[in-house]
Amino acid sequence: MKMPRVTRDNSRPLHLIWICDCSGSMAADGKIQCLNTAIRESLPLIRKVADKNPYCSIRVLKFSSGAEWINKDPIPLENFSWSDLDTSSTDRDIGSALSMVAEEMKILPMSQRSLPPVLILIASGSPTDDFNKGLKKLLDEPWGKRAVRIGIGIGSDAEIDVLQKFINNPEIKPYFAHNAQDLIKFIRWIFGALTQRCIPPSEEILMLSLLLDDVSKEIW
Repeated sequence: MKMPRVTRDNSRPLHLIWICDCSGSMAADGKIQCLNTAIRESLPLIRKVADKNPYCSIRVLKFSSGAEWINKDPIPLENFSWSDLDTSSTDRDIGSALSMVAEEMKILPMSQRSLPPVLILIASGSPTDDFNKGLKKLLDEPWGKRAVRIGIGIGSDAEIDVLQKFINNPEIKPYFAHNAQDLIKFIRWIFGALTQRCIPPSEEILMLSLLLDDVSKEIW
């Protein structure tokens, strides 16, 4: 199936932020190892994105008991390398993570030419803190509201309602990784979309579910 194309301007800044679950449930069935492997294996695609748009940058935020930036300052994609994430407590403080992203949206070095930020939330279960408060803070920020928000659920305990609220668009649905290969395929797709168009249009996110209808249904 052919993807719809959009006009690309390689001189427009693009900020990509990964918001990653490092709670204890990510240790079960190798979920955290899968996440690490999927992003490491996507590094060649990241290099292609950097070649096509030198103004792309990436940041990574992890959450469990509270939230913590892996790299708070944006890293140009050409200089990006992945440091494996580990799991910690059983807490899953998604609200705290979104509040921290909201604070960065206030000071993000954006101009009128900037593309909307791309925020990717990866979660394996329900929040253990005030998710709605954190989400409100994010959506109250102009760039937080304009951001392209992608929700990825890992495993059978992932909460569709939480991911759908994060996306905040009824026409765009969360993606659920049923097994390791699903997650690798979707992460590669994200970077592939960035390679071709610098930002994944909402139409392409909608069409992704059609492209992946034949994936394995084995549940983690």
